[in-house]
Amino acid sequence: MNIGLVYKSLTEKDFTVLRAIEEYSSKYEYVPLELIEKRTRIIEEHLTLILNKLNKLKLVKRETIAGYKSYRLTYLGYDMLALNSLVRKNVLEALGDKIGVGKESEIYVGLAPGGVRVAVKFLRIGRTSFRRTEILRSWVQEPHTSWYRQARIAAEREFKALKELSLLKALVPAPFGHDRHVVVTEYVEGVELYRRPSLENPEEVFWRTIDTLRLAYQEVGIVHSDLSEYNILVRIDDQTPFIIDWPQYVYKEHPSSIELLRRDVEYLVKFFNKVYRVNVQIDDALKKILGS
Repeated sequence: MNIGLVYKSLTEKDFTVLRAIEEYSSKYEYVPLELIEKRTRIIEEHLTLILNKLNKLKLVKRETIAGYKSYRLTYLGYDMLALNSLVRKNVLEALGDKIGVGKESEIYVGLAPGGVRVAVKFLRIGRTSFRRTEILRSWVQEPHTSWYRQARIAAEREFKALKELSLLKALVPAPFGHDRHVVVTEYVEGVELYRRPSLENPEEVFWRTIDTLRLAYQEVGIVHSDLSEYNILVRIDDQTPFIIDWPQYVYKEHPSSIELLRRDVEYLVKFFNKVYRVNVQIDDALKKILGS
């Protein structure tokens, strides 16, 4: 289903209903129809037509609970709310094709005001294993945190990390804005490192990547903690390496930060040594990052 086309099919009343369901979602898994009617002040007959449309578009899911028609948002419904807010904030004007899929995200190309090409990342935390994400993510503090909240926290964290790193001229996509579970960033015309692009000077690419990790650790005080060849993007025109996917970072004060940093570096060193036949050492890279 084309997200952009779905978005264009929605009216302001459709968004009013979606926002009402979102508002009650902290208290109800499925929101009763009467509460949606009370919140939107749309008469039941008209409201039912809107909800039927939203259900058909897969923006909400309908259930009958204890004899009452009730509704909850789907990820696609949450997408629509985020896009609507980004448009209202003048961060985003248009959404194009999907250009990437990660374990917990989908990336689309978009246009910001002025015709600027951007990447639009939808965080999908908890989509495949809600229980496992709760166990693994130390930044999910509350017990049984909803997928809404998990995805929203992930987007907030990613935006914060990118903003702080960009101010230091670190090699990360510059952030344009975020809302709910969506982050809008600079579009980098590049290829993922795992695809093994031909590099004129692979050792230079390696050390430039390490320098971004150094800035992250020494200046921002964070460790990526999930780094591999899958979240390094090499820009096509000048082979500049950009580190992407930051929501799972940990602070340097975290008891496992050094262990996680070493793991990041080990993945990187092994990949460059094996694929590009360079001869870089884990300890040398760690010393560069730690400043020791």
